[in-house]
Amino acid sequence: MSLLAAPDQALVQALCGGLGAAQRRALAKAITLIESTRADHRARADALLGALLPHAGGAFRLGLSGVPGAGKSTFIEALGMFLVGRGERVAVLAVDPSSSVSGGSILGDKTRMQQLAAQDSAFIRPSPSGGALGGVADKTREAIIACEAAGYGVVIVETVGVGQSETAVHGMTDCFCLLQLPNAGDDLQAIKKGVMELADLVVINKADLDAAAATRARAQITGALRVLRSHAPEAGGEGEEGSWHPEVVELSALHGQGLPAFWNAVLRFRRRQATQGRLAARRRAQDRAWMWERIDSGLRERFRTHPAIAATLPRMSDDVQAGRLAPSVAARRLLDLMSKTTTD
Repeated sequence: MSLLAAPDQALVQALCGGLGAAQRRALAKAITLIESTRADHRARADALLGALLPHAGGAFRLGLSGVPGAGKSTFIEALGMFLVGRGERVAVLAVDPSSSVSGGSILGDKTRMQQLAAQDSAFIRPSPSGGALGGVADKTREAIIACEAAGYGVVIVETVGVGQSETAVHGMTDCFCLLQLPNAGDDLQAIKKGVMELADLVVINKADLDAAAATRARAQITGALRVLRSHAPEAGGEGEEGSWHPEVVELSALHGQGLPAFWNAVLRFRRRQATQGRLAARRRAQDRAWMWERIDSGLRERFRTHPAIAATLPRMSDDVQAGRLAPSVAARRLLDLMSKTTTD
């Protein structure tokens, strides 16, 4: 007997075997199920992912980050239209920040990418970050699998754009692109370690606003990237067999200038990584890290919902807040309590 309920079998068939509006609806339903926090939905989502996995893995995964105002949405729409014009099917997973007060998100990416959203060969899915760290949503990796199973050849993951700590997208994509502004060359933040040293490509967007500033930024960032990568453990030499040295590309997404040069840089990176076997190795390492991330997340959730912990946590929290108990002692006692009750 199949592990999938009949409605989910129909969902898999519509997602993997169809095209057009019906498939996009099926993909949207699949991602909604994957993102659901209901226990029964999680069981169905696990079965759904198992059915989709054999159909996934064929897309090129492009991660995109950058400071707010760098023009990420404009760039993605321009790039998406460029790729659709070349016959590609493009899926965009855009992550919006969730409010720390209300928990809500605007989810306005389809509004900002109206032209791309109207294309039959494109799919745009905005998702709330839901408090997840690293600039992506909790189930972005699972959503990538769904998009690949639907036959999209390029999957673009847009992060919330929170700054230097935005490194999670590097751990789920084949190529990590960082957007900067023309005045980044005058900003020492641009060469700090963190998100910058993980970038495979750097795009200086809005280069039309100040061509001289964009050129200075390109020179400074190129030099900074070489210094950062030369100290990285995996850095290779300058020859063909060496590691990839990140390229810096100037463009204007608003006017569609520089997109062919950017995509050619992406293709060069893809060919180099595939030829050296690094693309497959990168995905294997990402899958292992993904498993441990889900284990960590699952353990935290089980801890919070454990009956003995739920009964004891309020009292211990009060003791910690009142200064009667050290936080480290409280944490150890709660962990011991969970281990004891689980063993019993």
